[in-house]
Amino acid sequence: MSYQHALPVAVYGASGHTGKFVVAELLRRGIPVIAVGRDPARLPSGLPGRVAAIDDTAALDRAFAGCSLVINCAGPFLDTATPVAEAAIRAGCSYLDVTAEQASAQATFETFDRPARDAGVVVIPAAGFYGGLADLLASALVGDEAADQITTAVALDHWWPTDGTRRTGERNRVPRVVLEAGRLVPMALPARSIDWSFDAPHGTQAADELPFSEVITISRHLQVRNLHSYLGAHALNDVRSADTPAPTAIDAQGRSAQRFAMEVVAVGAAGARRATAQAQDIYAVSAPI
Repeated sequence: MSYQHALPVAVYGASGHTGKFVVAELLRRGIPVIAVGRDPARLPSGLPGRVAAIDDTAALDRAFAGCSLVINCAGPFLDTATPVAEAAIRAGCSYLDVTAEQASAQATFETFDRPARDAGVVVIPAAGFYGGLADLLASALVGDEAADQITTAVALDHWWPTDGTRRTGERNRVPRVVLEAGRLVPMALPARSIDWSFDAPHGTQAADELPFSEVITISRHLQVRNLHSYLGAHALNDVRSADTPAPTAIDAQGRSAQRFAMEVVAVGAAGARRATAQAQDIYAVSAPI
């Protein structure tokens, strides 16, 4: 497909860690980009740029004018998703974000389903590593069939959190939910801990229940009764420690050395099926997703 005459894509939070990966992926595919951010000094050079604070409605309208799609990479999404999505719809743009925050993804679905349909645009929250990748794997396993149980598990050899991840963790105190008997219910506390056998190089390791936005997205479009998600305890300790450093680029693409595995197991009438994705850098992989 040629994008030579396509309307540009606006990336809100283009100067952030994940935003830079998203901008690079769009340019690699030949898609025109407009970089949008709150600080003009931080906008990437060599690209059309527009400045818009999250609480400046008129500036957001100007920033997204003439675009086809707005990709929101600026968290915490509990604060940014609503004003950015509202502005995108006013501008006639589709909207997606990369939130891992359950409450944000759920609010986006509930708030913007009807306005998006009325405007003839698409609104998709959680199209990143947390949320989108597990959803893709689960969808490949289940399709149009029903599943009694879906379980997701993530192993990270390290979780070097960005400043945005730390800000989101401080902001997001909303109780997490899981899917049980077809209903979203609060996750049981204390969190469950299991041993999960990942493929090499991660191997068998302890994992704690920690559902992200995949619970919200999967429960909206797949026929599943029960859905639980786990994260390797080692990675969880990393992100909870104030001493863990931010990611450091080791290659020309700006990726860190982090390796991850995400596994999804679906159990239904056809038995148990398993899908696995392994790659480098959870922030970088959000861009192709």
